[in-house]
Amino acid sequence: MTQNNTDTKPSFNKAVEELENILEQIESGELDVDELSGKVKKASELLRLCQAKLRDTEEEIDKIINDME
Repeated sequence: MTQNNTDTKPSFNKAVEELENILEQIESGELDVDELSGKVKKASELLRLCQAKLRDTEEEIDKIINDME
């Protein structure tokens, strides 16, 4: 049985790519008012995900460096 990947979080690079896509849509005026709210909410979620991944990576790197000392 294969696992459904719709519930998994995107990778950092995929999240950044999606954020860039949303930003392009907003800047180009492609979105109507009904879509805008949803896109801003999605962008907010992606930003939180990216911040968490960066924070986790920084902590891992700090731990590795401390273990080397």
